[in-house]
Amino acid sequence: MSTLKELTQVEGRARAQARLTKAARLTLTEEVRAAEGPAGIYPGPKTSEAAGGPSPAGATERASGHAAALRDTRSGLLFQGDNLRVMKALAEREDFRGRFQLLYLDPPFFTKSTYEAALRAGDETVRKLAYRDRWKRGMYEYLRQLTARLLVMRDLLAEDGLIFVHLDSHAAHYVRVLLDEVFGANRFVNEIIWTYKSGGSSKNHFARKHDNILVYAKSAKYKFHPLKEKSYNRGLKPYRFKGVEEFEDELGWYTLVNMKDVWQIDMVGRTSAERTGYATQKPEKLLERILLCATDEGDLCGDFFCGSGTLPAAAARLGRRFCACDLEPLAVEGTLGRLIRQGAGVQVYRESPLPILPEEGKGLPAFDISVQLTEQAVRDPEQVLVSLALEGVRERRLAREMDPKSKARVEKLEKKDPGALIYAWSLDDRFDGEVFRPRMVQVRRNGDLPLTGSLVVPRSGALLLKVVDILGRTVYKRLR
Repeated sequence: MSTLKELTQVEGRARAQARLTKAARLTLTEEVRAAEGPAGIYPGPKTSEAAGGPSPAGATERASGHAAALRDTRSGLLFQGDNLRVMKALAEREDFRGRFQLLYLDPPFFTKSTYEAALRAGDETVRKLAYRDRWKRGMYEYLRQLTARLLVMRDLLAEDGLIFVHLDSHAAHYVRVLLDEVFGANRFVNEIIWTYKSGGSSKNHFARKHDNILVYAKSAKYKFHPLKEKSYNRGLKPYRFKGVEEFEDELGWYTLVNMKDVWQIDMVGRTSAERTGYATQKPEKLLERILLCATDEGDLCGDFFCGSGTLPAAAARLGRRFCACDLEPLAVEGTLGRLIRQGAGVQVYRESPLPILPEEGKGLPAFDISVQLTEQAVRDPEQVLVSLALEGVRERRLAREMDPKSKARVEKLEKKDPGALIYAWSLDDRFDGEVFRPRMVQVRRNGDLPLTGSLVVPRSGALLLKVVDILGRTVYKRLR
């Protein structure tokens, strides 16, 4: 990949790929409403919500409550599937085509590396493959795949919207040329330099301590809110110019000026409270800044390479609606847990999902669940108090992507502390056989996870338990 002719071939073939790719058929599999009650207890589905409201193209019509999710700024949509197929499905719907005020993408950087998630389990750290940034046909394949997605993103972006493409020195120069082709060179807005302290150094070149964030608009008129930053006076002393407002902090005197395109924000530290362990996680402060400059409360944002879930987490907290997507279960379940921890509502759609409860005798679950269930009468004869106690899980088949040391640590924990292998669990006391809508949800927080819980439920009817292990794998267990 060294000539403009080759770049032109990339763009032409990416257009064919984007045109020929079929839209995903998406199925609503899970719905968690925004937290309203005590920690861990969530409201059930609203019976007044009608099925068959606006939903992604190809979504099964049993999906309910979708219109509410698009209106409610505390709710969002999370997709598991191939992001090109998912975006094609959204682009076919008027609910989404041309509606995204902000699109942020943090794709692989063409580093030719493999990235792992470092997952805490008790006193152990277990490593599992997060994603591979390796391409059989090299830069050509990388750029073709990325450009096909950029073309569909242009259809999703609002006329006054902005797209932020997060890269680094490996491919940013090529991608900028392709962005000129997709959006137009006159639609370039900024190249933001995100600089940080972390990272390696070399004796052969200056330390590479920054990423490149390319910003493009869909039209000449786009939404943008200038942000302010401190500009310290010379000598840190007051100027006392007429009409100039000055401020003082512990360093000295400064004025507030429009923010420049070089942002110094620390990476997510190893001991940071927001750290998930997912590879290449971006800090919430970075995404907050992007959201604040390009969107207003209630605007729709999208991240279709969501990974650790930083954009949806920041968007939910700032009152923005969001769509997020990833192919890997570890990323999707991690993002879902992150959103649940901050009380956000979310619907989960999956492309070609397996049945929540497979037919008897067909297939073995990824792990076995050990759980104790008791029922106790309450004043209302139509209800009972159920109490759960999860004792742990036993992994049936460990992920092939795990290294031998991590496998040994998991096997050790199975004997010593099997509960440490659980990332999250939830209980649906009105399971309808299709969509999992839990009323009790517990997600590991700062290393801690309650393994017991009680809930008043109907005396009869389905009771379904969902357990997610630290590897992002899910098993459902019918308790009655």
